Amino acid sequence: MPSISLRHTIAVMIAAAVSVTAPTPAAAQFAGIPAWLQKHVGTGDGQIAPVVLNRARALYQRKIRHRAVTNPCYLAMDATRPSTAPSGEPGRRFYIICESRKTFRAVSSGYGNGRKLQRANFSNGRQCAKNFSNAEGSKLTTGGSYVTAETRTSFKGYFGQSGEKRPFYRTFLLFDGEGDTANARERAIGGHPAVFLKWQCRFRNPKSPHADNEGYVPYGRLVNYTGGRSNGCTTWSQTASSEIIALVEGNPTTLYIYPESGDINAVAAAVKNRRSLAHAGLYWNAACLNEIGAPKFWPKRTLQPIINEWRQSLPKQPPLALPICK
Repeated sequence: MPSISLRHTIAVMIAAAVSVTAPTPAAAQFAGIPAWLQKHVGTGDGQIAPVVLNRARALYQRKIRHRAVTNPCYLAMDATRPSTAPSGEPGRRFYIICESRKTFRAVSSGYGNGRKLQRANFSNGRQCAKNFSNAEGSKLTTGGSYVTAETRTSFKGYFGQSGEKRPFYRTFLLFDGEGDTANARERAIGGHPAVFLKWQCRFRNPKSPHADNEGYVPYGRLVNYTGGRSNGCTTWSQTASSEIIALVEGNPTTLYIYPESGDINAVAAAVKNRRSLAHAGLYWNAACLNEIGAPKFWPKRTLQPIINEWRQSLPKQPPLALPICK
């Protein structure tokens, strides 16, 4: 929990500028942004913050110029926003923008939950993300520039539906990054539906193409965590996932995720020095800044040795043997 003086400082920041955005003239904030899109710009629910949109547009336009992408749409995410909207629904912090079609859609998305280790606690709460990193195994989100890549669909097991056992497949959309996000593939970072199969037992089904050597397949229940936390990947509702994957499969586009390491460090320094984010020209979602106190970026060079040491300390576990379903 932040100290009383720190909480007071944050409250003053929010009271001074609820949007926590730079006092840039409106004309500068909206420079080059089509009129139809300007109404979606802001810090309210379902809107996109100016800095997030401007950087997402710049990345997309750069990749278009270099012919790296030809998709008429691009993607963006604001990981500083809360998981729950004022309405109680999942908070909308992921954006699908198609300027040629004049369409804008804001949907929910998960962020990395992190870990709590003996040497370092870089875990995130359910509502707001405080910790960010590009270390492999950190289970944290890394802001920056990405381009969507190929998809991979994998079998996760069987689940019960309408009295039958049905196979569950999940499609994973890979991301390629640059700069801090260049190790996206190493980290297995991408996007997928916010659903996983929690294994409970195994049943005999030798005709299944997924059966093991003894003819068994795993069985479990589906767990939906839409709008919550993930293992560092970007996660969407099943409906939004279908739309996004259909949009980019075989036709890659750009994804910009805010905040980057420089943004995080600058906001943390401003909070420490009791400076107004607005006067410093910085942005963070006001509600989440009030909850987390100050964000923190854990660079790979700092966090990776801690994660590797923790992994090496883990005792060897025998292979998981699921019980037979009754």
